[in-house]
Amino acid sequence: MTKAYDQFINLQKKLKEVSDLAGFSESFYNIIKEPERIIEANIPVKMDDGTTKTFRAFRSAHSSALGPSKGGVRFDESVTYEEVKVLSTLMSLKVALLGLPLGGGKGGIVVDPKKLSERELEGLSRGFVRAINNYIGPRIDVPAPDVNTNAKIMGYFTDEYIALNGGRHDIATFTGKSVDMGGSLGRAEATGFGVYLTIKKYYEKIGKSLEGATFALQGFGNVGSFAAKYLVEDGAKLIALNSKDKNAESGSSAVFDANGLDPETLEKARETTGSALNIDAKKISNEEFFALDCDILIPAAMENVIDETNAENVKARLVVEAANGPVTEAGEAILNEKNISLIPDILANSGGVLVSHYEWIQNITGSYWDEEEVRNKQEKDMTKAIEEVFETADKYKVNYRKAAFILSLSRIEKALKLRGRI
Repeated sequence: MTKAYDQFINLQKKLKEVSDLAGFSESFYNIIKEPERIIEANIPVKMDDGTTKTFRAFRSAHSSALGPSKGGVRFDESVTYEEVKVLSTLMSLKVALLGLPLGGGKGGIVVDPKKLSERELEGLSRGFVRAINNYIGPRIDVPAPDVNTNAKIMGYFTDEYIALNGGRHDIATFTGKSVDMGGSLGRAEATGFGVYLTIKKYYEKIGKSLEGATFALQGFGNVGSFAAKYLVEDGAKLIALNSKDKNAESGSSAVFDANGLDPETLEKARETTGSALNIDAKKISNEEFFALDCDILIPAAMENVIDETNAENVKARLVVEAANGPVTEAGEAILNEKNISLIPDILANSGGVLVSHYEWIQNITGSYWDEEEVRNKQEKDMTKAIEEVFETADKYKVNYRKAAFILSLSRIEKALKLRGRI
């Protein structure tokens, strides 16, 4: 069995556990334990050398109880049938947690996009839309960027969709587009800002200030860099960064400075040298990074980086899942035993899908917002969700992940009851 298959089985177990804890019916669990629809397709692409290759593609729509499916499309060799099932289910929980009128979706193509020319990449993108055209639309399923996809790919998607549908400019079918194609201002930093906001609200809950709080960050991509920027601006101190390192045997390593690392300096190093680690700071190993004595540990890069092999060494008082699934089931169990608080990914990194929702609204209404309006709305909507998770955790006396699941599932269950499905 694949790792993704095991993850899906573990997710189903978690859904059952939370459903039983919150008193949801067996009928409800039977509905939400599997996606409503999964499309599989082989996409033929004529390559530059004249040959034709086919690429396996998937699109999963987990739930339509609250509204049309919403979620990213990734181009990666690791994409599997089970992976899109896991990710679409988690997206359903994420959008429900935010109180959005959406369901969860996720798609992917099994490909290494770095091996394709620009023409081949465009052909693959357009082929994907042709394969799923009858099952996407502003009121059906709304794809967005994910791993190895971006605004340019969304441009190909959008143009092909319009061509296939009689020239109808339903640009709300896709989000994550460039601003010039109807994308939303404020989207680039939305996820990182949301990570910062979640930490800020947690600190307010425990009666502390971020001033002087130390944090270690894994990953300095879009999410990690903006999270660091806002945390440092609010008085927190970035003492270590773990990131890609082509010179390291493991492919990554870390730098440490007890006096604090400057996000702007890290950004300049990344832009000029290709790595944020190329600065004047002490080099430490990955093992040392995860064992640092700090207030906050933020894994903002890869999945499954905190597991049974290193969770016992974690000394941070708070772990915040800025990436998707960075803490394994076994790793979380150890953190719980050590009374280390954990803020789950479906809350911490939900800022991106929230602002994608704003893009969807703006496209449908034709009324566009400035960046300040987007930021203020994101802060208001995320604060509401964060506070509701904290209240639910206190009510049920459970950790934040279970609280987030309970809150999300209660909204999906209510919608299903109102629709007469259960």
